[in-house]
Amino acid sequence: MDFLTNINIQFYILAYLVGGIPFGLILSKLFAGVNVKEGGSKSIGATNVLRVVKEKDPALAKKLAIATILLDASKGVAVILLAKAFSLSPATQWAVGVLAVLGHCFSPFLKFEGGKGVATGLGVLAVMLPVETAIAIGVWAIMIKLTKVSSLSSLSGLAALLVSSFLIHPEIPYIKSHAPLLLIAFIVLYKHIPNIVRLFQGQEKAPV
Repeated sequence: MDFLTNINIQFYILAYLVGGIPFGLILSKLFAGVNVKEGGSKSIGATNVLRVVKEKDPALAKKLAIATILLDASKGVAVILLAKAFSLSPATQWAVGVLAVLGHCFSPFLKFEGGKGVATGLGVLAVMLPVETAIAIGVWAIMIKLTKVSSLSSLSGLAALLVSSFLIHPEIPYIKSHAPLLLIAFIVLYKHIPNIVRLFQGQEKAPV
C-alpha cells in the first residue's frame, strides 16, 4: 500500500471524497426535514432542492438552493486551492478537479449516485480558467432569465465555456491539453442525458 503515501494519490482520494459530500441532501434534511432523493428528479443539486423543498416552504427553498450552489462550488474551489497550496503540478491540480466533479456526480456516500456536477465543476474552473468561467456564468444568467430552465441554462453555459476556452487558450496553460476540461464537460453532459431527452420532447420544465 505504498502508493497511499504518494501525495498525489492522497489528493485524488481526498478530492473524490470531498466532491462526494451531498450538501443539497444534508441541507434539505437538516433545515426542511425532506429528502431530495425521494422527490423531483431525485438529484442532490440545487435545482432539485428548490423543487422539492418549495412544496413545503417556498421561501426556505430558495435559501437552501442558493446555499447548495455555494457549498457545492466551494468543494471544487477548496480542493484546487489546497492542491495549489501544496505546490502540486498543474496536471495534478486538473486531475484533482476532475475527481471532485466525479465525486459529486457519483458520490461514495450515496451508493455512487449524486448531482449533475455543474456547481462543483464551476468551482474547479473558476480557479483554473477564471475568464472562461465568467463567460459561462454570463451565458447561464442570460439563459436562466429567458427560459427559466436550469438544465438548458447550464448546458448553454457549458457550451460557452468550452468554445471560449479553445478561443482564449488554444492550449491550456502548462498542460497543453483540453483533456481535463473535456472530461469534466463529458461528466456533466452525461449526467444531463435525461434532461436533454426531456428538452427534445418538450417536457423539461422550470423548477420555479
